[in-house]
Amino acid sequence: MEDTKKPTLKSEEEWRQVLTPEQYKVLRQKGTEAPFSGAYVHEEQEGMYHCAACGNPLFSSETKFHSGTGWPSFDEALPGAIKYVRDTSHGMDRTEVVCARCGSHLGHLFDDGPTGTGKRYCMNSVCLKLKAKK
Repeated sequence: MEDTKKPTLKSEEEWRQVLTPEQYKVLRQKGTEAPFSGAYVHEEQEGMYHCAACGNPLFSSETKFHSGTGWPSFDEALPGAIKYVRDTSHGMDRTEVVCARCGSHLGHLFDDGPTGTGKRYCMNSVCLKLKAKK
C-alpha cells in the first residue's frame, strides 16, 4: 500500500504516462472540466474521495453537497490533505486548492458555502477518485 503521507515527486513526463490526457490537463496544467460533465457532480455514494493522481485522501462524502455549480462541492477537506495557493489568473483573485501530497491542481475554494463552515471546495471530478464504503 502506498504511503499517503510521503510526497509524490514525478517528472511531468511520468505524470503524462500515468494520467489520462484530460486528467493531465486539469491536474498538472490547472485546467477545468466542463460544468456538469464530471462523474461525481451528482454522486451520492458514501466513501472517501482521493486525489486521482497520487491517491491522497482529500474529502469525506459526508462533507459533499449539491451546489448547483456543475462541479462536486465539499464544505471541508481532511486535515492536512490540501494546500492553498493564491490564483490571480483570468483577472480574478481566487484560492486554488492543490493536493498536499503531489501538488496537483484540484479546483478552487470559495467563501460562499451554505453550511456552517461557509466554505465551498469546488473540485473537478477528473481530479478525484471515490473509494466507496463497503
